Amino acid sequence: MFGSANAGAAYDPAGIELTAIPKFKRYTINPKLFLYGDKTNANIGFSYITENRTGGNMNYIKHNTPGYFEKNNTDRFSTQLDIQHKLNDNSTLQFKNSYSGFNRLIAIPGYIFQGRQQSSYSELNFTAKKEKALWIAGLNFLTDDFKEKQHNTMLLRNYHYNTYGVFVQNTWTPASHFSLETGLRGDYVKQYGFELLPRISAMFKVSPAFTARLGGGLGYKTPTVFTEDAERIQFQHILPINEATAINEKSVGGNVDFNYKTHIGRLGFSANVLLFYTKLHNPQVLKDTSEGNKAFVNANGHIDTKGLETNLRFTYSNFKLFIGYTYAGVNSHYNNTESWFPLTPRHRLNNVLMYEKEDDIKIGLEAYYYSPQKLTDGAMGKSYWMCGAMAEKCWDKFSVFINFENILDVRQTKFDTIYTGTIDNPIFRDIYAPLDGFVVNGGIKLKF
Repeated sequence: MFGSANAGAAYDPAGIELTAIPKFKRYTINPKLFLYGDKTNANIGFSYITENRTGGNMNYIKHNTPGYFEKNNTDRFSTQLDIQHKLNDNSTLQFKNSYSGFNRLIAIPGYIFQGRQQSSYSELNFTAKKEKALWIAGLNFLTDDFKEKQHNTMLLRNYHYNTYGVFVQNTWTPASHFSLETGLRGDYVKQYGFELLPRISAMFKVSPAFTARLGGGLGYKTPTVFTEDAERIQFQHILPINEATAINEKSVGGNVDFNYKTHIGRLGFSANVLLFYTKLHNPQVLKDTSEGNKAFVNANGHIDTKGLETNLRFTYSNFKLFIGYTYAGVNSHYNNTESWFPLTPRHRLNNVLMYEKEDDIKIGLEAYYYSPQKLTDGAMGKSYWMCGAMAEKCWDKFSVFINFENILDVRQTKFDTIYTGTIDNPIFRDIYAPLDGFVVNGGIKLKF
């Protein structure tokens, strides 16, 4: 049984009379029951989360005076069920089911978006173990239903999708130094047709110290109004998806990674290098209509992502050092024109130094770098570093910890604007850096 209650006051560290952190209250309850038998195990549970958030003008929140505000109230109820039955020593039958009901209300001056989304997932699969192979085959059924409450004259964005799926997966291990995983699934959605999705992944253990993996596959996503672009404008003036003309977004991707680990005396070292590429065909984009509304259409072109991720790990006695670098080149190719995709920094660095003496003390330092990134209005965001520190001291029955987050007090409001227009009618720009600045938190953990 897990339960929590969280609350926070509105916070404006920049002194611009707009909240960086909204006023909020959140309650959570999540019980789960586990059952064990000779051949059958099961678990069942549910979770309920309710949250009310209000951001915007500080005077509106504190004194209820006229001004800009954003209210975001959510209620989510979900269930989980998992039953596994052992048929014999080498085969298992499993049934999984989940349900989610999500109520949401977004309110700003002069506009309200409100609706309820209900979704479910059911799966029946069969697992068979052989001497050198593992087979998994099954069926699944997904539902996704959205009903919007009428608050204006816009057409309702209601929809209902049923997805029928079948899948098979095989993991073949003919030798200790080689493993091959293949899979094939097919999904059918009445409005958007059938999708066949193969995938493959292979692992080569060249030596005890060196391992290589490569893989790839296909994917898809059915059209929906619930995207970051729509969320940014609170779904205002957005027309329903035109199911007669819309098609699925489809992706193809692949990756290869290499892992090496060794010891030099007391110094331990490991390195992992990942190369990846993904191509997204016919992505959904928002376009202005002649009536002043916005509609989702499939772009004439694609988005591709190519890059690498490198992670280095050093250990010596009680010290651990992690160094990571990621390069991601994300570009859109619409109407034969290439453009840097917004809000995707090309370069990122992750650095963490830890001192840890088990059951005694932990001390950590961290530093993260984000390179400049293109914004949706065509401007360029600034680069910045994020640094932090933490410490925890442990005793038999309790421990005390403290975290210093963003100790350089990096805030976008220090080096760039976050809105245009007036304080009572702001037009928000992209948020690509922190707004809350330097934060300290700490606590006590009790052991019973």
